[in-house]
Amino acid sequence: MDDVRCVLKNVWGYDSFRPLQEQSIETILAGRDSLTVLPTGAGKSICFQAPALCNNGSRSDGRHSDGRHSDGRHSDGPRDQGLAVVVSPLISLMKDQVDALREKRVPAALINSTQNETEKREVAERIRRGELRLLYLAPERLLSPKTLGFLRQQQCVRYFAIDEAHCVSQWGHDFRPEYQQLKTLKQVFPEASVHAFTATASQPVRRDIARQLGLCEPSFLIGNFDRPNLTYRMIRSRQKMQQIMEVVNRHRGQSGIVYCLSRREVDTTTQALRTLGLKAKPYHAGLTAPQRKANQDSFMQGRCDIVVATIAFGMGIDKANIRFVIHTGMPKSVEHYQQESGRAGRDGLDAECVLLHSPRDFLIWSDVMHGEAGQVARDSLQAMFELCNDVKCRHKAIVEYFGQDYGVMRCGACDVCLGELELHDQSSDIARTVVACVQELKQKYGAGHVARVLAGKSDKRIFQSNHDRLNSFGALGDHGPMAIKVWIQQLISQKYLRRSGSYKTLAPTESGRRLLRGQGTPKLTATGRSKKSADGSVSFVPAISSLAAFDYFRSGDSIESVAQKMSRAQSTIVKYLADYIRHHGINDPTLWVKPESAQRVLANKHLAGDGKMKPIFDHLGGEVSYDEIRITLACDG
Repeated sequence: MDDVRCVLKNVWGYDSFRPLQEQSIETILAGRDSLTVLPTGAGKSICFQAPALCNNGSRSDGRHSDGRHSDGRHSDGPRDQGLAVVVSPLISLMKDQVDALREKRVPAALINSTQNETEKREVAERIRRGELRLLYLAPERLLSPKTLGFLRQQQCVRYFAIDEAHCVSQWGHDFRPEYQQLKTLKQVFPEASVHAFTATASQPVRRDIARQLGLCEPSFLIGNFDRPNLTYRMIRSRQKMQQIMEVVNRHRGQSGIVYCLSRREVDTTTQALRTLGLKAKPYHAGLTAPQRKANQDSFMQGRCDIVVATIAFGMGIDKANIRFVIHTGMPKSVEHYQQESGRAGRDGLDAECVLLHSPRDFLIWSDVMHGEAGQVARDSLQAMFELCNDVKCRHKAIVEYFGQDYGVMRCGACDVCLGELELHDQSSDIARTVVACVQELKQKYGAGHVARVLAGKSDKRIFQSNHDRLNSFGALGDHGPMAIKVWIQQLISQKYLRRSGSYKTLAPTESGRRLLRGQGTPKLTATGRSKKSADGSVSFVPAISSLAAFDYFRSGDSIESVAQKMSRAQSTIVKYLADYIRHHGINDPTLWVKPESAQRVLANKHLAGDGKMKPIFDHLGGEVSYDEIRITLACDG
């Protein structure tokens, strides 16, 4: 390994390896198949790049048998054939890595659809002359008969590195069918080893990757999934733009990513952030390739602070100083969340990851998956739902999901351990009601049915089973089934209930039975949201829909004109205007309201009480409209 350490120092400037890098490289140099899982930011690319610069023999002068120095530079000398082929799913990811290697004077190249025939022939000639050490290809190009035949003829491939290897598994979070054909590599190149690399894969996915690629007695090298420098907050979404700005304001002028579930939400959120004076750019598949590249480059080079994106923005993003990642909706798996949130704090410094979620997110993903996704995908969605809604340390939950132990009692870096969750003041009563219902249903039903019984839903199955006659029926009728399912999950996590069997039926544990006798202190969330912002302050932030109208108001457009341009009711535009007034601290209502009407409203503003306008409207005999009242009160603060 002295040869590799020399390369590590001379090419990358590092004096030592990060965890598991050395073991992964040793496996490659030994010619043994492997699967390496290193979370985002742990330096997995070096694991498959560095061995390509090392040959079997080295000389005391620091040069190899092919005349190449240990820093990757070439000198005149005999050729020692040996090529590492890296399989990568994205052209942009390949280009970024090859450009970075070339800057370090490493002989690397790529072949992709953006090149002309002359450029491709030049790469082929360099392979024939044995000049290249690393060749990047997309899976479909590598597996073309022409490419396979050429590489086989040259007898030059030392090993294959499959980057983003979770793409090979249908259980993974970014499955790509073309990846599954890579299992032919072991047949076509029996003398070459195959090494899979990914940043995120649960135990079932890891086993499936090895099987799909046909790895021969592979070494499994699994890094630590915990990112102690990240602070996780999982908050029920309410006024989403205000929640986003609470995070952004804690990181003014710093780099961040805002992930949205749809292109439309990306566009509206980007515009809202810009309206609020922030440097933000959108990124999604609906933009042209040049637009996406320009926006990504702007972010990477520090010309904009925030990228608002769908999950199309992700693979290969190598920006170390991202200080926050916000999800405006729940991802469909813990794997997705771990990888996307993991783009924060890659420099090892503190960073914040905030996930805004609602029960509606679960229903949306369930509808998307209906009839298409397998059980593994549904289980992944359920696990993500549980992560969002649990009262268990977020770090512990993520680490244990990936099959590792978490030995710390309190992480001190999540909303649960920081005491930011608001607990229901009737947690014990609600918990006993839920456990009693499970008992009354004779432990034969799952969480969904229990929740519907407790909510008092009169559906066909409940009637047929006579469960509408149970004492528990409607006992939590003030709450919807989704809220009750959240509490059921929290009771399972706290071991008052347990799931069992293929139908995941619920049953009380011994602790649950003691709870029915008045023993135990269960913790159930009141709203699922943070009871206070991290800095203890809250400022007014307009809703995203309101911000879309701000440019019109700023230009002096009338209410009627804005209503026509936005195809909204005038009363809706007046609400947007009220937000505009509050946001900019405007105190003169006469721009929109007759002076005498404004004076009458202000003279009777004490009647508004908790903000209701009807008492003023009634007192003035309907002579001043609701719109005039709303605008005047907004100007009064």
